[in-house]
Amino acid sequence: MPLFVFIGNDGPDGLARREQYRAAHVAQLDKLDTEGRIAFAGPIRNDPNDASVGAVIVFDAETLADARELMAHDPYVVGGVFASYSVHPFRQAYPK
Repeated sequence: MPLFVFIGNDGPDGLARREQYRAAHVAQLDKLDTEGRIAFAGPIRNDPNDASVGAVIVFDAETLADARELMAHDPYVVGGVFASYSVHPFRQAYPK
């Protein structure tokens, strides 16, 4: 299946909302991981010791529409953790 990249950027109250929706968000990612669909995922930070300010998830899906639909239902999206997010086709260049 093709790869897609999700990039989410926290809103002003993202940190507070993140705590509220973390368990559901992690459960969704755990399911995708168990299915072997995540290439990599993790938080974005301004500094290594800072709190998260967003997230990146590289995952597979059948189509771009499927990828966007999947991410539209992520608990962090639904719960308003992210002020903005995008989903794009992704081509892994490295490692070869």
